[in-house]
Amino acid sequence: MRLLTHNMLSSNIKGVTNGFPLRIEVEKVVEKEVDLNPDFLRSMFSKIDWKALVHAARSIGYSELPDEADPSMLDSDDFLSRFHHALLQLHLEEGVLICPETGRRFPVNKGIPNMLLHEDEV
Repeated sequence: MRLLTHNMLSSNIKGVTNGFPLRIEVEKVVEKEVDLNPDFLRSMFSKIDWKALVHAARSIGYSELPDEADPSMLDSDDFLSRFHHALLQLHLEEGVLICPETGRRFPVNKGIPNMLLHEDEV
């Protein structure tokens, strides 16, 4: 699961008001090579919750993103490279996503998060 995906996921358990961002518990992270596409990164920047991305990246062992970012940084090749690596090349292969409100654990197996809810959570 890419951190791009993680940035878009939230816990939808009935009654949960603070289901984002999901905490990450890592078992295995892999890096997968992806071609750098600056236009894609620029278009995605405004859709990303930066604080959540930085926290997620650090939780899987990547600390090369700045604490804060603004659109002017998209002109820097170095920034684009770091943003690209965190967003698209780091994959949570095995681990758990944890609801920040309830502590409910959603497993990630073979890079696929299982966000299915139990009957009493719907």
